Amino acid sequence: MYVCSCFGVTEQQVKQHVENGARTPRQIASACKAGTDCGGCVRRIQAVLGRGACPRRELIDQRRPPLAAGAGVPAPEDRARSLDAA
Repeated sequence: MYVCSCFGVTEQQVKQHVENGARTPRQIASACKAGTDCGGCVRRIQAVLGRGACPRRELIDQRRPPLAAGAGVPAPEDRARSLDAA
């Protein structure tokens, strides 16, 4: 089964890179480019690595900013309100 359709990387190839020592999505990308184009395969690569889903990618898919309000960065609508109040 293909994991990365952009570069034609199969699940078996990703598993082989893991057996050869790759432990992170970045190391997989360095070995075979999977995850470096559209990013659609990153969740599957995470699963193969045993890391579960990628929370940042899920936020992006939901069209929410990766840094949420309350994490030290105000949400865009809160920034706009504070600028209007000034």
